[in-house]
Order: sequence, then C-alpha cells, then structure tokens
Amino acid sequence: MLTRVCLIAAIVFGVAVATINLWKVREVIVTTRNERDYEKGQKEQALSDLSQTRRELEDTKDELAQTKQNLETTTAERDGLRSTNDQLTKQNRSLQENLKRTTQERNDAQAELAAWEALGITVDQVKVLIAATKAAEEALQVAKEENRILDGELKKAKNQLALLLIEDYKVPLPPNLKGKVLVADPKWEFVVLDIGEDDGLLEQGELLVNRDGRLVAKVRVQSVQKGRSIANLVNGWKLGDVAEGDLVIPAL
Repeated sequence: MLTRVCLIAAIVFGVAVATINLWKVREVIVTTRNERDYEKGQKEQALSDLSQTRRELEDTKDELAQTKQNLETTTAERDGLRSTNDQLTKQNRSLQENLKRTTQERNDAQAELAAWEALGITVDQVKVLIAATKAAEEALQVAKEENRILDGELKKAKNQLALLLIEDYKVPLPPNLKGKVLVADPKWEFVVLDIGEDDGLLEQGELLVNRDGRLVAKVRVQSVQKGRSIANLVNGWKLGDVAEGDLVIPAL
C-alpha cells in the first residue's frame, strides 16, 4: 500500500514537474518568438532605412553633379564676362586717349586761330599762308635732294680729277663706313658689297676685308651704285678667301 502511495506521489510529482517544465518551455518559445519577430522588424526597418539612405545618396550624387555642372557654367560665364570687361576697359582707355588728344588738338587749333585773328588775318588768308608754307617746305625738300645729288656728283668729279692729276692719290672715305660682302667670286677675284653712293663710297676707294677681327684681304672699288658696289681684290693683300658676310671698313 505504501509502495502504491509512493508510486502515485512520484507520478503526480513527475506530472507536476513536466507541467512546470512545459510551462517554462512555452514561455521560452513565446519569448524567443517575440524576440525573433522584434529582430525581424528591426531588420526590415534597417533594410528600409538602408534603401532610403541609398536613394538619398543617389539623389545627393545627382544634385552634386548638377551643382558641378552649374559651377562650370558659372565659371565659364565669369571668365567670359572678365574677358569682355577687359576688352571694354581697353576700348574705353583708347577712346579716352583719343578724346584727350583730339581735345588738345582742338584747343591748339583754337589758340592758333585766336592768335591769327589777333593779328587781323582772316581764315582764308591763314589757309593761303599754310598752303604757301607747305609748298615752300616741299620745294625745300626737293632742293635739298637735288643739292645732295649735286654734292655727290661733285665729289665723284673731284675724285676722278684727283685720280688723274695726283700721283698716289688716296680716295677719302667716311671713317665710320662699314659694310658687308654680299657676293664673293674667287675665280675673278671680285666682290659685291652692300654699301654705295648714299654711304659716301667713291670709286677707287680701298677697303679692308676682315672676319672675326682678322684681316682677310684688301679690295679697291671699281663701280658704285645706290646701295651696291663692286670691288676687286688688291694684289699682295689676299691673306685668305673672301666669303659672304665678311665685314669691310675703310683702309687707313
């Protein structure tokens, strides 16, 4: 009998323990399910936030690209405006200078006209005087040119006469005369020089040919033209071959 009671008590105790364990397991399952649902919700929220963040990032990239493009456009427009402003500034400065010069010329003309009027001379008389003055200046320039030509012809004539009458006559040349050899012919021993009548060169004048400060030869002028002359090499003075570009100066 005691054994049966003990067995029944053991069974009851086991059932009670099993019931308690089952209740605890149920609580654990419920808690685990709730935690799983919570974590799932958190994960879904995190995924939603991530997707939203990605969309916002893409929008930000698009806005940044648009801002960069706008900045480049603005920079180009600014540079264009600066260039235009610089051009306008230069034009304005040029106009100001022209205006200042024109104003000065007008003031000078008015002052000159006032001076003529103070002398009792009319504008028409002034025009006549200006025209006469201009004509006189042109005539003077013509006379100077003719005088220069005559002076050159006179020098050439005197030089020719001196060559005929004076033994061992040395043709005078300008001391600062300098020239270059344009053409050199070693076979016929003549050179073409880049100096002529306008430089004061005369026929039979003698010149020293040098290169890098060294004497190469002596030449004697045979023909003189405007801006050109031809000379022959002097025997006994050839120390080397004359070449184009060599310098020539009057012989002492």
